[in-house]
Amino acid sequence: MNEQLEQALDQIADEKGISREEIISMIEASLAAAFRKDYGEKNQNIVVEFNPENMSTKVFDVKTVVETVEDPQKEVDLEAAQELKKKAKLGDEIKTEITPKTGTSYGRIAAQTAKQVIIQKLREAERNVQFSDFKAKERTLQNGVVQRIEGDTILIDMGKATGVLFPSEQIRTEKYSIGQRMKVLILHVEPATKGPKITLSRSHPDMVRKLFELEVPEIYNGSVEIKSVAREAGSRSKIAVFSNQDGIDPIGSCVGQRGSRVQTVMAELGGEKIDIIEWSEDPVKFIANSLSPAKILNVQLDEANKEAKVGVLEDQLSLAIGKAGQNVRLAARLTGWKIDINGEKINGEESVAPVTPATEEAEEDAGGVSEGTLHEAEDPQEQMEEKGE
Repeated sequence: MNEQLEQALDQIADEKGISREEIISMIEASLAAAFRKDYGEKNQNIVVEFNPENMSTKVFDVKTVVETVEDPQKEVDLEAAQELKKKAKLGDEIKTEITPKTGTSYGRIAAQTAKQVIIQKLREAERNVQFSDFKAKERTLQNGVVQRIEGDTILIDMGKATGVLFPSEQIRTEKYSIGQRMKVLILHVEPATKGPKITLSRSHPDMVRKLFELEVPEIYNGSVEIKSVAREAGSRSKIAVFSNQDGIDPIGSCVGQRGSRVQTVMAELGGEKIDIIEWSEDPVKFIANSLSPAKILNVQLDEANKEAKVGVLEDQLSLAIGKAGQNVRLAARLTGWKIDINGEKINGEESVAPVTPATEEAEEDAGGVSEGTLHEAEDPQEQMEEKGE
């Protein structure tokens, strides 16, 4: 093979991430365009075969044998095909060589056409490689750098492409600046004319799940599983975890020594509080756990309507509901059950009217919770403050 051509093929393959076979195919397409410009005829379907070993080319007019011709450029009827090839039958491909004589050269316009074709095909191939690469990374965490800020929309440099962080996918308490490095979740990847359209997120529940996978080896290797996640980005998240292996504490694994693992996740999310609770197959136990740190007296289930009536002591009522109903709202999303909370006296009598803080929004979200959640013990001081509300 020509040494310069070989070097050029290797360089393009490395820079664009395209195979040598694809590049040679592009060269053949560009040569076909050049031939068509200078020597081609109206009803010819030009195909060029390029041999990089000796830099030779062969040009063919290729047609498919059909019963009724609809596209004269690409099709030929059986009778005409048999004049060219006696044993031709329907469906065969007839190749008629029309290679120019040795010494024939292409004109300036034909050469320019060939150049444009190969540049266009290189760009298309590069876009396809980028799309395939990022499509395979959907719902994974990637590092990015804030490249540009356009109003409330943030453009993130992902290396080979640029992702978009829309306002709805941002953490409302975060401020972004150009050059800032951060972890983002690749939410969706769609093909577009100028390269893949990459939608990023910092507020999606899977962001919490993936951060825990990075920080907790037991989750990464499957010993501990995140069953569900409920999140109000920038404020609080609840995750339900379960151990698939005897002797492993799922909550302790996620919290880490002196809270090191959960604190790392919280720091990445700008201080967002994370409650880690133990998942259970028993919905009564799971619902009781999900309302942590409140102490639950009883849980009554209406399985037909997927509703749960939860009883708590009077002094635990505000803790169970949470500030602005956040605790019970997240518990409803985490478990998939609509939760009503009633305050009770020690003798079992109701002391307040039933409270139903699981709003319509919570009911809508309850069925679509992402599997996998993380949890951190409540701050005792915060518990006291909530009780006093």
